Amino acid sequence: MNQILTILIIGAISLIGNWIGYGVPIMESLPGIVLLAVITLIGMGFTKILPFKSPVIVWISLFAMLATSPFFPGSEYTAASIAKINLLALATPILAYAGLSLGKDIHLFKQLSWRIVVVSLVVFTGTFLFATLFAEIVFKIQGKF
Repeated sequence: MNQILTILIIGAISLIGNWIGYGVPIMESLPGIVLLAVITLIGMGFTKILPFKSPVIVWISLFAMLATSPFFPGSEYTAASIAKINLLALATPILAYAGLSLGKDIHLFKQLSWRIVVVSLVVFTGTFLFATLFAEIVFKIQGKF
């Protein structure tokens, strides 16, 4: 029940952020938020019924890809509805929630000391460099550069 409530709160904040920050009326972005919430809940529910442990994000991503695939009924509507939601309007409340949840484990975070800074810098740098390399390769293949 806490997860459902959290998804509803994040959805409401995202609607308001999308309206204030990007000028998309709430009623226009509401279907996209509802679809994202439903896909998220389906992925979370699917993870709970599986006989093995797997990351929730795998199933949420899989169901989102299926829902927007050309062979899926209503995929055009789903993709168009979700496209009206700006990524930053959606990411802001999620990151705020993650930051708040980190606050309750601050004593564990302190035990990691300076090593977490080094690991974080290496991970961020590697992610950026490989994303850039991948984009460069794709652009070369497409003939854009």
